Amino acid sequence: MILPDFLPAGSPDAYVDIVPEVSVIVPVYNAAATIGATIASVLDQTFRRFEIVAVDDGSSDESLAVLLGLAAQDSRIRVISQRNGGVSSARNLGAETAMAPLIAFLDSDDLWVRDKLACHVALHRAAPELAASYARIAFIAPDADTLDGARTVSTLTRHAPALADLLGENPVCTASNLVVRRDWFARIGGFDDRLNFAEDQEFVARLVSRGGKVDGIDSVLTGYRFSPNGLSMDHARMHAGWRVLVDRYIDDAAIRASLEALYSRYLARRVLRSGGSPVEALRFVLRGLRLDARSFMAERQRGLATVLAACAAPLIPAALRRRLFA
Repeated sequence: MILPDFLPAGSPDAYVDIVPEVSVIVPVYNAAATIGATIASVLDQTFRRFEIVAVDDGSSDESLAVLLGLAAQDSRIRVISQRNGGVSSARNLGAETAMAPLIAFLDSDDLWVRDKLACHVALHRAAPELAASYARIAFIAPDADTLDGARTVSTLTRHAPALADLLGENPVCTASNLVVRRDWFARIGGFDDRLNFAEDQEFVARLVSRGGKVDGIDSVLTGYRFSPNGLSMDHARMHAGWRVLVDRYIDDAAIRASLEALYSRYLARRVLRSGGSPVEALRFVLRGLRLDARSFMAERQRGLATVLAACAAPLIPAALRRRLFA
């Protein structure tokens, strides 16, 4: 029987016989405050032929109870629990149980717009040779419940991203922005659970380095929260994790310097957007300029804006700084 893609919402058992086309993997660790909104943004998708595999990674708060309550209300939600093993371990466990040919990842504090899955499914149906796809993201505040009002969004590369693109400013940005074919996920071995930082960047870099083609969708489809206590706010450790990643792929010192200059610009912009220390942002700017000023100032408007913002940030009160650079 051929089932329609866009099915009406129904009772908890309305979807029990539907074969999913997308498995949505949601790793969860102490996210009781945000996981409800995150799951709701999936359940609200216009494309409904999906399943949700939520993996509780040994949470010590009420995350597991919240997930079980949500699963009782919708048969597309499956909940798995494991001892704490990290986000890569949780994603890999969820992917092992995935039933669909496409796997989408969504972190437990991020949000999707309603046509996120519809856009990715359409692209993969039109280009079945693609290993993975991404789109543009909006950077949203920790208390935001929609993408409305987001002032900063990511950009796409003008071409299918190459390894250098992914190791520089990384247009994919976050695993919440990634949809990958399940066969390709298995082929390259999933996420590296030895990494606590840059593990999503490493995954896409490895995918491309092994011949997987990635393409972008020129629409903002994901809301990426800046959580004050999240791993993604530890920029020094992100930088250290990035160096581990680059060691695996790049030997040439000049290329490394060019890529690190771009990544330093990326980190400086992250610090400014998240309301972080202006001193830290300025340090990343100075490091990037020292490593390779030409690369740092590539896309001159972005480079110059980053330099000016980092120089001005120490003079601006914190509350105003967050509003200006968000």
